[in-house]
Amino acid sequence: MIGCGKIGIKRAESMPNGSSLFGCYDSNIQNAKNFAAEFNVNAYENLENLINSKEIEAVIIATTHDRLSELTRIVLNAKRHVFVEKPGAISYGEFKAIAKIAKEKNLKIHVGYNHRYHPAIIDAFKIVAKGGIGPIMFIRGRYGHGGRVGYEKEWRADKSKSGGGELIDQGTHLLDLAIGLLGPVNLDYAAIPTYFWKMDVEDNAFLSVKNSNGSLAFLHASCTEWKNMFSLEIYGETGKLEITGLGRSYGLETLTFHKMKPEMGPPETETWTYPESDKSWMHELKDFVEDIDTGLNNSDNVESSMEILRIIEEVYQKGSE
Repeated sequence: MIGCGKIGIKRAESMPNGSSLFGCYDSNIQNAKNFAAEFNVNAYENLENLINSKEIEAVIIATTHDRLSELTRIVLNAKRHVFVEKPGAISYGEFKAIAKIAKEKNLKIHVGYNHRYHPAIIDAFKIVAKGGIGPIMFIRGRYGHGGRVGYEKEWRADKSKSGGGELIDQGTHLLDLAIGLLGPVNLDYAAIPTYFWKMDVEDNAFLSVKNSNGSLAFLHASCTEWKNMFSLEIYGETGKLEITGLGRSYGLETLTFHKMKPEMGPPETETWTYPESDKSWMHELKDFVEDIDTGLNNSDNVESSMEILRIIEEVYQKGSE
């Protein structure tokens, strides 16, 4: 584990069966020592000594955005597979470069987009794949939180460390889900204002992306939501899927299927709830570990992760013009 903060701890708590943590590193040695004590592993003061250990097959990288690609490059050159937290790099060019290294060395990279592993989203994707709502016309996605006292002083508000604001933070998850449902998309419209927080990055991101068929995804990521919320609505020609909540402070995870009748009018509606604790982090790591063991590529999300950064870079370039 490289990076022993909140997300590193969350990943460590979600290790799947058949895998175990070997050691940890953090630029703040006290963070590494605290992590090591909690998870009964060794804390390393020298990164190279950790990643060159013969016992290691893969490395999880959970740091600030500005260090993700640099550390991924170091780990790949040590011939280890990499699970790197989203967005994987601070720019499209950085990620494209490390993806090339991984391909040349026949190593796996997975970017941590755990939302595809939430049960409501898994079930929604299955319904779409089976034609349950017909061809997708458009998607509406919203994702937001309210920050906290001092949020404008955290690393996410520092563009040199984060690469941007809400778009490159929660907005990446919305883009990932849109690409998963619509396939390759291009930017149609974007606005990245800062309304409330006194910081150099956006606290809201509004954008639409469009695939080659003209199907749109309208997306809004916000850290002025005040009450944490998640909503993804998928509109097809014969029905609609609505996902709300992600558990905990985001509310009960729920999937509602509105199926259009031949005569139209009020649809047939079925709702499923998912009250169990969030296992998406564990299932995502499980897929990655299984791919290492089997040589398969079921967890490969390199291309979609690259597309996310390409779109984000285009938004930020237009926003600075």
